[in-house]
Amino acid sequence: MAKQFLVIGAGRFGISVAKTLYGAGHEVMIIDIDEEIIQRISSDVTNAAQADIASEKTMKSLNIESYDAVVLAISSDMHSSIMAAILLVELKARYIIAKAQTELHGRVLKKIGVNRIVYPEQDMGKKLAHSILAPSIVDLFELSDHYSVVEVTATEELSGKMLSELDMRARHGVSIIAIRKSDGDGVNISPRASDRIEKDDILIAIGSNKDLGVLGWI
Repeated sequence: MAKQFLVIGAGRFGISVAKTLYGAGHEVMIIDIDEEIIQRISSDVTNAAQADIASEKTMKSLNIESYDAVVLAISSDMHSSIMAAILLVELKARYIIAKAQTELHGRVLKKIGVNRIVYPEQDMGKKLAHSILAPSIVDLFELSDHYSVVEVTATEELSGKMLSELDMRARHGVSIIAIRKSDGDGVNISPRASDRIEKDDILIAIGSNKDLGVLGWI
């Protein structure tokens, strides 16, 4: 089922998040004060609008409560970021993810009521978008445009099963190349077919983005 996302700020990070969410089949609204940038990205999202996020009237008009999540993708202007976060909390946004410039900035946002703080590195926007869609994802590393290595938390559905029972490679085209045990017993870097998965183990898997997507792992 398609979800609705609002991305505030059309810098490199915000655009990356917005495009990835939209490409995954979800409805994405992105806003920025720069009209030229909004025009450039308008064909890559559901809706794009030029808006002043510092305006309470503007924020109220966006029907914030209707979005499954709001991504506050501005950080260079710390004051604007904090004021926008305050407005989002007051307008009862369901879930707020905010980009922070520094740890202090992040702590302030957290105290305001932001649900998740990110400190983006290069391409972090794509990782965040995938993690929003599949919360079990711990980390994602793209080998190419078509293949990735992912770390996912083993669900209850996988708990107690041996790798031979799952037969991930034959059934889904995905290979589990390592298992990090939830009990702190290290990393199994050469799992055997008889190895059993326990709930909350971290599975390191490799496969095509298409096959990983079918599993909900990307």
